[in-house]
Amino acid sequence: MPQTTPNSSENSVPIPLPSQDSMLQRERVRSAWLFLLPMLIVLAGVAGWPLLKTIWFGFTDARLDNLSGANFIGFQNYLEWVDYGEGDGEYFGLLADSEWWYAFRNTIYFSVVSVTMETILGTIVALVLNSSFKGRGFIRAAVLVPWAIPTIVSAKMWAWMMNDQFGILNDIGMTIGLLSEPIAWTASPDTAMLAVLIVDVWKTTPFMALLILAGLQMVPADIYEVAKLDGVNPIKVFFRVTLPLIKQALAVAVIFRALDALRVFDLIYVLTPGNSQTRTMSVIAQENLFQFDKFAYGSAASTLLFLVIAGITILYIKLAKLDFEGGK
Repeated sequence: MPQTTPNSSENSVPIPLPSQDSMLQRERVRSAWLFLLPMLIVLAGVAGWPLLKTIWFGFTDARLDNLSGANFIGFQNYLEWVDYGEGDGEYFGLLADSEWWYAFRNTIYFSVVSVTMETILGTIVALVLNSSFKGRGFIRAAVLVPWAIPTIVSAKMWAWMMNDQFGILNDIGMTIGLLSEPIAWTASPDTAMLAVLIVDVWKTTPFMALLILAGLQMVPADIYEVAKLDGVNPIKVFFRVTLPLIKQALAVAVIFRALDALRVFDLIYVLTPGNSQTRTMSVIAQENLFQFDKFAYGSAASTLLFLVIAGITILYIKLAKLDFEGGK
């Protein structure tokens, strides 16, 4: 009896072919990376390489006039124990520097207070601008003027207004009886940080309002119509309807503003120069890098500033459960 050969087409396991959708998706991802590649190369050159060099200089004894002759000294710029003998010694370095920790406290205090105030006021302004009224377009443009003014110009303008000799704020305060004598807002240790906060809130609240307004305009108007028909209190509508719907946009606005606040330099450098009550981590880094000829120490301060900002940002993103890929 002849031996039959089994049909290979019946016994073979079919190999699934990649679907057209998956191939198209891979092609889109490949194209996206190709478009991003030039930007990533430029970013690595203008940001990544200087950052790595700064981190390296923080572990050396580099001087501004002789960067090529820097020698590796380990963690001495960060923390070093100097033994005086007989069990006596002292810690030196950035982590043992009381001025650094005071600047760290100033930075956190400034960031928390300014971002909180700007978020609250920005939300109020955004809610007003989101409503319909005559001249809304002009008001929206006018609100952005403080944010459009360069920080250096804003700082100088407010420094003149807060001057204790010819400042208009003191003149108004004394005229209406709020002040008994002129106040040196930017020079007095008691009011220097308050002056910085006032200027920063005035300038940056429009930025927060703009971001929050973008989130508000994504909320469907039908929801408000239904709430109005049901007679729901407007305050209750905000906390139960509006706030949850703009939560993502609000969280992104806060992180953007916090990143800017944590590295504040120009406003403080111009408005309150040399005032220890307002010195931040960025000011400490700049002073050591260029004014005190302690380039390695300033590089270590810059590295710690970067780590603080990165740590706070990552922690905030985790706690806020932000998803930058399109959803929560």
